[in-house]
Amino acid sequence: MQPLRTFPGKTSTLSSNDSGCGTLYDHRAYARVLMPLFYCVVFLVGLSGNFLALYVIRPNLKKMNSTTLYSLNLVISDILFTLSLPVRIVYYAMGFHWPLGETVCKISGLAFYINTYAGVNFMTCLSIDRFIAVVLPLRFGKLRKVRYVRYICVFVWMLVLGQTLPMLSMNMTNEEPDGYVTCMEYPNFEKVDHIATVLIGAVFLGYGIPVFIILVCYSILCYKLHFTAKSNHLTEKSGRSRKAIGVIVCVSLVFVLCYSPYHIDILQYMIRKLTSTPSCAELTAFQISLHITVCLMNLNACLDPFIYFFACKGYKHTLFKLLKLHASVSFSSAVRTSPEGSSRDVVDGNKIQLNSSTMCSASERLTPGDRRSTKYD
Repeated sequence: MQPLRTFPGKTSTLSSNDSGCGTLYDHRAYARVLMPLFYCVVFLVGLSGNFLALYVIRPNLKKMNSTTLYSLNLVISDILFTLSLPVRIVYYAMGFHWPLGETVCKISGLAFYINTYAGVNFMTCLSIDRFIAVVLPLRFGKLRKVRYVRYICVFVWMLVLGQTLPMLSMNMTNEEPDGYVTCMEYPNFEKVDHIATVLIGAVFLGYGIPVFIILVCYSILCYKLHFTAKSNHLTEKSGRSRKAIGVIVCVSLVFVLCYSPYHIDILQYMIRKLTSTPSCAELTAFQISLHITVCLMNLNACLDPFIYFFACKGYKHTLFKLLKLHASVSFSSAVRTSPEGSSRDVVDGNKIQLNSSTMCSASERLTPGDRRSTKYD
């Protein structure tokens, strides 16, 4: 039996021209509106937030530490992914039709998978780095030295590329009989031999092991911070441990909520596929759930900046500084251009200009402090 080749918004067909499942993409009318809107938000928030993170990290490149280096690689991964989103937005807005050819489809697919597993791996590295810094600083502290961390980052990128580059040998687009061309849809991957076994292995290696490491490291880290705070009254009173624990819980929740649904969805379907042939209703439900869980996983790209906001002093200070400067300039411009401005208004306008300049100067004087404060609380 030939593999089922069905795509969004199309009548299901088999390569042998037998009849297939016809309800596979009944959600197309909703998806072509909701998915582009969702990815536009991810693109705008993710790109601006991660570029701001890159701006905050950049002055610290000369004083790089392990946490900054892992964070830098995570930010670069998110930026590369968000830059690939416009073509996916066009694809979804056209009702799952890809007009840009096989090569661009492959680049878009690689950007998606590279961001997914680079993000997972660098978040795992960050959890191990924090664990070593707090729990085992004497025994494994040398692994946090920048020269070792650089090699680890190179290894992570090589590992991710090794996992994703084989996709270049596959055809990721497919022209349907009714003229629609689809890109990076699950049925294309069914042509791969032993696809169920391959994807189950990928879930365990790319998600199962990392999520286990992250949860174990952060659980022990939270226990250590809580125990330290209880044994030191000053530490407990300052609230720093509670804040650190809150950030850790937030990072863990974002990771689990964004990545788990997608991988669990694939795992349960592939296990059923090994034991029996899925029905049309099951395949339809799987395709719809894939689109939903992929959206949820990609949401991680614009949630990371919010984590930086709460975890990184420099990020928070820079954002507030930019917002204050923008508000001050806008208000000053509004006063200066007011058609009813009297001579007193002009004086007040000068005052506002002066205050704005003073604020800017103060912000510039704070810049070295901001640069020194890009450490996690």
